[in-house]
Amino acid sequence: SEGALYAPELAAAAFKQAAGDTLEAAFLLRAYRSSVSRIGASEIVDTERMRVVRRVSAAFKDIPEGQILGATPDYTHHLIRFELLTDEAEARDRVTQAFEALTQEGEPIADTFPKVVHMLRAEGLLPQKKPGSAQPYDITLQSFEFPAPRSARLQALARAETGCILALAYANMRGHGHVHPVIGELRLGEVPVYFKSSEGKEADLLGWVRVTECEVITRMEKSKTDSRPQFTLGYGLCFGHNETKAISMAVLDRALMSKDPKSPTEDQEFVLLHTDGIEASGFCLHYKLPHYVTFQTDLEQIRTVRTEKETING
Repeated sequence: SEGALYAPELAAAAFKQAAGDTLEAAFLLRAYRSSVSRIGASEIVDTERMRVVRRVSAAFKDIPEGQILGATPDYTHHLIRFELLTDEAEARDRVTQAFEALTQEGEPIADTFPKVVHMLRAEGLLPQKKPGSAQPYDITLQSFEFPAPRSARLQALARAETGCILALAYANMRGHGHVHPVIGELRLGEVPVYFKSSEGKEADLLGWVRVTECEVITRMEKSKTDSRPQFTLGYGLCFGHNETKAISMAVLDRALMSKDPKSPTEDQEFVLLHTDGIEASGFCLHYKLPHYVTFQTDLEQIRTVRTEKETING
């Protein structure tokens, strides 16, 4: 997500070239992305058509079509498994056979799953989804203007450095803000991407993209239609498998809706302009480049002032 480009093989090459430095790898991907010609925009991605790999809800125990835990360290002991230091073919075969036995015994998974938040919308406990604008804000072509539209905020958060938005979301949840989230639904899976080359022509399937999606249910507000209380919703979606980022993004999405920000975590300009890891690291690391001229000026000034004070003091 930080590289703003879905290209797993290129990302692996960038990570290898950067010797494990994720910020440098993201920088390489951004640089490559800027060199690729833009031929158009895909159709709106429908996450309800996701081929789900993992799907959980912290708000409800029983949800339509059930919860799918998938591969996760959430329910394991966080201890190093030293047997992983030896990569033996026999051990891999045992794992493969156990997995195949489980898939053969279990019931087939549904192709698609309904959204958990639909249940709350059906009861009027969440605002109805508003139709989106035909042309979303594109932060790669337009500079930020504040207050920024939600499409711009979500794009910036999706490209933001995971650690940055985790820290701000954590600060908000600890009291430097007013978001106390409950995860309505967290999904991991592949979504289809369609592209229409010309008007009147049927859209073509370009492929499937792995994403992590999170919808958090937060504090109550009065409904704009009948003044009855409703929950509010925060949303996060990013490339790949990154549940920490998706949850943090959803928390900050809700926090940035505040009409009267009282904390830096609710301030759009503070959050969106300081969470881009590439910009932040670039500004930080430029200080290790030569600054001889400016520092020599500072040296001359301080030496002159010290000499003048010594002369005055006799």
